[in-house]
Amino acid sequence: MFGYIDPHIHMISRVTDDYERMAMAGCRAVSEPAFWAGFDRGTVHGFRDYFRHLTEVEPKRAAQFHIRHYCWLCINAKEAENVTLSREVIAMIPEFLDRPGVLGIGEIGLNKNTANEATVFQEHVDLAMKTNELILVHTPHLEDKLKGTRMIIDMLKGDSRVNPARVCIDHVEEHTVRAALDAGFWCGMTLYPTTKCTPARAADILERFGTGRILVNSAGDWGKSDPLAVPQLVQELRRRGWANCDIATVVHDNPLTFWRQSRRWQDWPA
Repeated sequence: MFGYIDPHIHMISRVTDDYERMAMAGCRAVSEPAFWAGFDRGTVHGFRDYFRHLTEVEPKRAAQFHIRHYCWLCINAKEAENVTLSREVIAMIPEFLDRPGVLGIGEIGLNKNTANEATVFQEHVDLAMKTNELILVHTPHLEDKLKGTRMIIDMLKGDSRVNPARVCIDHVEEHTVRAALDAGFWCGMTLYPTTKCTPARAADILERFGTGRILVNSAGDWGKSDPLAVPQLVQELRRRGWANCDIATVVHDNPLTFWRQSRRWQDWPA
């Protein structure tokens, strides 16, 4: 029996029992992107404490259940409208980049597709290029997703330093996955009950586009979400007759392949 990886879940918002449930379902590792705290933080010091939590507290909590915890650092797109604060946070991020378990810069992206969000996105990308980091990208919700995804791809393609193979564009759906894949990026599909994919929709997308450069995640956070969404997809794929090796490619091997590009990556035993 293979284990699975959840490459996008916000464990700071989950109770410890969720770690236990995930471990019992076969979770081997998670990565936690920096995100919104449910309110807009007012100072860079709040982010410094948050990054300490991501790099110090959550790895210890996960280790109690033999789950490896990794993270990404940024100021989230929902708070990027405050460009002054965003620049203070971006300037502070290098203090944490060499800590064990930090995979790169993320989840950066767009929320309402504003000019300020685009400015902060590009300044995050500049930091990632200067420090040789992987990038994890948040695409907007619902009706703004297609426009925002196109804006993000255009900005990334406009920077000649960016290697698409070192960028994952997350929260793709039926109308955005092809553009991201065709441009050479990795893609993340989020199994979220209201604003993103159900396991059945994700399975349909996989059957249409294949398993290459596609990850799946729960994005479990403060809202209505399920930290066992990835095992639910596993069950859906089994119901459809998928071979275990093909399922393992999506829920284990692909995220591991993407993560291994991190300059700090240290492999774990098979």
